[in-house]
Amino acid sequence: MIIDGDNCVLGRVATYAAKRALSGESVTIINAEKMIITGKPKSVVDKYRKRLEIRDIGKPVKSPHLSKRPDLFVKRTIRGMVPRKKKRGVEALKKIMVYIGDNSMKGEKVWEHKNPKARVISVLDLCRALGWKG
Repeated sequence: MIIDGDNCVLGRVATYAAKRALSGESVTIINAEKMIITGKPKSVVDKYRKRLEIRDIGKPVKSPHLSKRPDLFVKRTIRGMVPRKKKRGVEALKKIMVYIGDNSMKGEKVWEHKNPKARVISVLDLCRALGWKG
């Protein structure tokens, strides 16, 4: 199954992809950088910056890792929704592939965001605010 992430809500797509992968289906997500996170952009950026600061305080082995690359950021979000320390969770994570802007594939839209007045931030803008230079 191929999911097009253009203008889709990150959390909704992540839960959908996690359920499909746990059921044994392989899932490919394209246009990961165009997914959106709902909420005030400044507060969303501040929330994720705070997570990065906690990482610097703790021990390197125990601290949470938050990737700044959009495809890895989306994959990490999905990883939080599967039982990754169990065998079925490990197998499900192997079946999930996330790509930045792959125009050669056609995918279906899942949970497309339709409110043009809502406050949202794209995954690309969030990753750039966190320090990604790509």
